[in-house]
Amino acid sequence: MGPVLVNDIPAHVLFVHVVVVLVPLTALALVLCAIWPSVMSRFGLALPALALVALISVPLTTHAGEWLERHVDSNALVRKHTELGDELLPWVIALFLAAAAVWWFYRRAARRSPDAAGATSGTVATPTRIAAAALSLVVGVGAGVQVYRIGDSGAKAAWHDGYSATAHPDRG
Repeated sequence: MGPVLVNDIPAHVLFVHVVVVLVPLTALALVLCAIWPSVMSRFGLALPALALVALISVPLTTHAGEWLERHVDSNALVRKHTELGDELLPWVIALFLAAAAVWWFYRRAARRSPDAAGATSGTVATPTRIAAAALSLVVGVGAGVQVYRIGDSGAKAAWHDGYSATAHPDRG
């Protein structure tokens, strides 16, 4: 499905950075675009494109993570991280679908009133804007919280016995 090693480094530890950046960034962009039509008019097709790249990055990262899981010692922390990681894809699918819907509604509204170039605020019905903003906020916060939970559990799994709270005396 995708690479599992990059220059002999587990690809998961590299790909995870894409997910950690793109999913919250997409969530923020989605919420801003849903709330402010002027932001949506500036983003345009970039909003669903960004959401699509975030969506593609999740299965690639998960696949590389499943490979890595088979190559590290199993413990409760690794299993917890894996379980949480498996729960991200539905959130990112929802993020992509919401981004595509927001883009489509604003694009359709802009086409109906071509004389109002760039000014789409009055062309999307207020109930639709409120629903889009509420849905975007729920999906965006859910996706962001899930990314945080996964990252926190991954850090604990990777570093739980790999450092000391006190410095080594011979390393000043």
